[in-house]
Amino acid sequence: MRNLLVTALVLLLTAARTFAREAGGIEMADTLRSSGKIYVVVAVVAVILLALIAYLFTIDAKVKKIEEKE
Repeated sequence: MRNLLVTALVLLLTAARTFAREAGGIEMADTLRSSGKIYVVVAVVAVILLALIAYLFTIDAKVKKIEEKE
């Protein structure tokens, strides 16, 4: 059973890799890169991730504070 799962996973990954090669470049990414807007997208994603991480740390601190009270 395990061998069957491993074989299926390898075939799936091989097929996905083949389709990715046939697709070529991503037109939207090429357009954003050529106009310089890709940096804006990367900056916005980075700011969102940093905000989420900061929010998680503040929630963790509040939970620890509540746990210490009890």
